[in-house]
Amino acid sequence: MKNNFLKSNKFMNLKYWIKAARLRTLPLAFSCIITGAALAVQQEKFSISIFLLALFTTLLLQILSNYANDYGDAVSGKDDNRIGEQRMVASGKIAPEQMKKAVILFSVLSFLSGLFLIFLSFENYLNILLFIALGIAAIWAAIKYTAGKNPYGYSGYGDIFVFIFFGLVGVLGSVYLYTNSFEWQNIFPAIAMGCLATAVLTLNNLRDVKNDAATGKRTSIVKMGFDKGKGYFAILIITAMISMITFALLSHFENRQYIFLLAVILLSSIIKKVLNTNQTEQMDPFLKRTALATFFLSVLFFGAMFI
Repeated sequence: MKNNFLKSNKFMNLKYWIKAARLRTLPLAFSCIITGAALAVQQEKFSISIFLLALFTTLLLQILSNYANDYGDAVSGKDDNRIGEQRMVASGKIAPEQMKKAVILFSVLSFLSGLFLIFLSFENYLNILLFIALGIAAIWAAIKYTAGKNPYGYSGYGDIFVFIFFGLVGVLGSVYLYTNSFEWQNIFPAIAMGCLATAVLTLNNLRDVKNDAATGKRTSIVKMGFDKGKGYFAILIITAMISMITFALLSHFENRQYIFLLAVILLSSIIKKVLNTNQTEQMDPFLKRTALATFFLSVLFFGAMFI
């Protein structure tokens, strides 16, 4: 009986760690890597080993970010009355010191995985040093979003960092791993992914705007207000659509390669629903839909390169 209780306890503990990892955020994180891989396919420089290791490194970074977010929100007490998914440290399911150790562990694992990816991709020492610096910056950004002193997520700078790391760094950095070169038109898919990731963050902030305002979190939505925030969301999605279509036109896509527009139709329907929603708590379902639509877009874009 005692042995069964211990096994059950371990299972429940694992369940809480999996919940804290928030695996539903992974499709959005993977989208920029898949988009970068698609651009590498277009340039005939794709490598399956680089692709898989880039996905694995991104997985570690995303889990690190979610653990740090769980820890930071609990220590600050700013998400005690949040509407969305329950946080494991704040709810007492995972002790703060345990989560802090997990953040350190995943920081190390992310760095080591990234280091392996860098040495697999580059021989030039300048590129190696540049990407090590980018890797360290990504780890810092993942932790400092809500953890530590003066987290930038509480000051309205989350949008900028998400746009940079999920868009510009995520897409342009990943395609550079394959090609060791920069093509100026690749900036458009990078902008698209950055805008879509920022749009998901915006939905999160629209949902939590009341609690954020009450606890002193100065997110971009708290600063601009709920109604303007919905317009901001629409602008981000529309900018992403225009950027993807611009890239397709510049790359002289064949008609059948415009298959990625199926995802654009999904995103357009989400814009309409968000603009017609007036209750903050009703924003939560749109987070998952927008993240999955972004993932769908990246997969279709990847497939279009093989047509």
